[in-house]
Amino acid sequence: MTGTIAVLGLGEAGSALARDLVTAGAVVRGYDPAISAVDGVVPTGSEADAARGADLVLSVNSASAAHQALAAGLTALRDGAVWADLNTASPGTKRELATLAAGHRIPFADVAIMAPVPGRGLRVPMLATGPAADAVAATLNPLGAAVETMPGEAGLAAERKLLRSVFFKGMSAAVVEALQAARAAGCEDWLRKIIVGELTAADAATVNRLVDGSYRHAVRRTAEMAAAAEMLGELGVQPHVAAAARDQLRHLATPGAGERRG
Repeated sequence: MTGTIAVLGLGEAGSALARDLVTAGAVVRGYDPAISAVDGVVPTGSEADAARGADLVLSVNSASAAHQALAAGLTALRDGAVWADLNTASPGTKRELATLAAGHRIPFADVAIMAPVPGRGLRVPMLATGPAADAVAATLNPLGAAVETMPGEAGLAAERKLLRSVFFKGMSAAVVEALQAARAAGCEDWLRKIIVGELTAADAATVNRLVDGSYRHAVRRTAEMAAAAEMLGELGVQPHVAAAARDQLRHLATPGAGERRG
């Protein structure tokens, strides 16, 4: 018996998860104020209606709607039902949600989606923490999910996801800005090959070199990135990343910054 799962939020991620859950044999109740339920999903008229009778609720709407969704769902959840928040929210927000759920004796899990859902669906890697982390994994993994659990309170999964995001999204922003500038300078293909080569050759030593070099050569690199930001302006490209790198390097160049890196 697979039980009943409610999916709140039927956008790109929620719809993909809901479809795969239906295919796996689960009864899926869905709600989204702007999107009709996908094929095989039982449409409902509200968060409370979707949560009513569910064994597990997956909140996949947005961080801004997470509190409202949980508050509404609490009025309809049956005893023993589990609430899993899959939204990309701060660790603090996840802890607040966990506290609210605990006040109503609802098992809560902070679930972080660790990769893009399109193309993966329910197989997307997920990390769960909080009181109901094991329960979420026990329900979803037999249906084809890839939920890894980690001991600790709600918020720890979100923390891991967002720490990873600082790197990946920061790197993506730097690549986009650099290629925009290279396109304006007429050498995009040349820079693209350099970027591919650096990423392909990266290893543990690369990370050490990036960190150590930033501290050791902070003064010189501050001037270098100031010049780079100025160049981007001349090329008509907003130097968002270049200016941020300049400012960070300037901070690293301050006395005692090397000792504070721990």
